[in-house]
Amino acid sequence: MATAGEHNNIEEVTTSYPDAEKPEDMQIEHDAELGPIAPAIDPVIEKRVVRKLDRRLPVLTGFMFLLSYLDRSNIGNAQIAGMKKDLHLDGGKYAWLLTIFYISYTLFEFQALMWKVLKPHQWAAFTMLAWGVIATCQSATTSWGGMMACRFLLGAAEAGFGPGIPYLLSFFYSRRELGFRCGLFLSCAPLAATFAGALAYGITSGHPHIANWRLLFLVEGLPTILFVPFAYFLLPDSPGEAKFLTEEERAVAKARSLRRSGEEVTTHKIDWKDIGLTLLDPKPWFTALMYFSCNVSYSSLPVFLPTILEDMGYSSVNAQGLEAPPFFLAFLVTIFSTWVADRLEQRGLVIAVLSTIGAVGYVIVAAAEPVGVRYFGVFLAASGVFPAIGNILSWVLNNQGSDTRRGMAMVMLNLIGQCGPFLGTNSFPSTDSPRYARGLWICAAFMFFNLFLCLCLRTLLAYENQKLDRQYGTKQERQANQKADFVVAEENYGEDFRYML
Repeated sequence: MATAGEHNNIEEVTTSYPDAEKPEDMQIEHDAELGPIAPAIDPVIEKRVVRKLDRRLPVLTGFMFLLSYLDRSNIGNAQIAGMKKDLHLDGGKYAWLLTIFYISYTLFEFQALMWKVLKPHQWAAFTMLAWGVIATCQSATTSWGGMMACRFLLGAAEAGFGPGIPYLLSFFYSRRELGFRCGLFLSCAPLAATFAGALAYGITSGHPHIANWRLLFLVEGLPTILFVPFAYFLLPDSPGEAKFLTEEERAVAKARSLRRSGEEVTTHKIDWKDIGLTLLDPKPWFTALMYFSCNVSYSSLPVFLPTILEDMGYSSVNAQGLEAPPFFLAFLVTIFSTWVADRLEQRGLVIAVLSTIGAVGYVIVAAAEPVGVRYFGVFLAASGVFPAIGNILSWVLNNQGSDTRRGMAMVMLNLIGQCGPFLGTNSFPSTDSPRYARGLWICAAFMFFNLFLCLCLRTLLAYENQKLDRQYGTKQERQANQKADFVVAEENYGEDFRYML
């Protein structure tokens, strides 16, 4: 455990590091006698900075993620809109279209670190253009092999975007601000699923001159390409370089960066020593396994729900429309649950509750007979799985200190977690229609397993916090000793660093 943090007062702050952990690229001004100097942060200006960041970052990245999720999951709507018949997707060919996406998505997860290596606005524009072109080209495929190639390339392109956005947000927000903003961003996944159903309903209910499923890929792919200039010109690279902030606000933003990581402006360097330390830390392995468990359900629900609803007795058009309500509820719960977890600083307990709700939902869909009861189970399943994912991604970032360690933890999370869809997307073979009981029971079992992992990790974090309290004193004891509120690199394993439970 790295330590940091002796400070004199709010205006003059000194920080010491063990030799093994001292960041090599720390950008802090030094005084000959006092050491690193950090300015005080005006709380009024800081609130204004956070509000401006909120109006730009979660909104911009959230809309980009909505487009991303729409482009990857609309294949479920295309399947029942005529693609299965036109491309002769008999046997297990449709399941392979889902699996091949996640194979490339997993192989290219290392791109999450590119947000640190390259300027974020450039990387975002590049990845958006890539997946937008590929998603649109799906409309022109004439065979299963052509669609397989498109899905593989789409997974490789999207792997450079979605998994790295929570990591990008960690450059701008403190550990106790991050969860809610990640929730705003990730809530766009169920929101995209809501619009996917409504949009597919509108497209497939008409009689266009081209096949309904081809028009679906066109209508949902082109907006991604059109949004590329907005990503390039509007996405800031770091808080200290944000052009939409005033000089006074940028100074506070730089001070917040000093408090967070010890750097005024995010550098584009990887600390390889931190990479090794992250691999030896058990905590990111726990969250990676949790992500795997949730992804079994997370990946399968949007792409199989239209088929499940259709097999409940609804027409394909009505099945498209009935997708929207469960996913809209999941959108609201994702935002609310991440906000609650930030306020209470109890992310583990929130994930435990959500995992239980999701598991119960899958049990109901698998075991119940009445269609109305099964549809109610879909609401519970969606309201548990999507918000749990949002909180897991926040949790892994909450409990890693340096930028490099957060980035590596996200790579580990996605490398292991994205193997979950391999199981999830192959758990609903057409031979199990109309009940799909096997796949639903598998999803329920993994949500219960996620609950178990969550409680184990929370116990470990509580133990680690007790050790830190014995080493540095509790928060009350430090306040009694009149410790300053501002500590350089406080969130980079400073003496005030405690794991979020």
